Amino acid sequence: MKREQWLLCPVCNCKTRLKIREDTILENFPLYCPKCKRETLIVVKQLNMSVIKEPDAQTQSR
Repeated sequence: MKREQWLLCPVCNCKTRLKIREDTILENFPLYCPKCKRETLIVVKQLNMSVIKEPDAQTQSR
């Protein structure tokens, strides 16, 4: 049987509504946390999750 685990929010470390298996692959996945109400882009491969850091929007100078 394949291992499963709950995806945890990288901000508050609480369970999200998603469960992944060891053969799950997610790329640029928007993970939403119902507790802290934040959305984070993640990559998951072989039960290892990493957060994608997006550059903040900068104002354009004229």
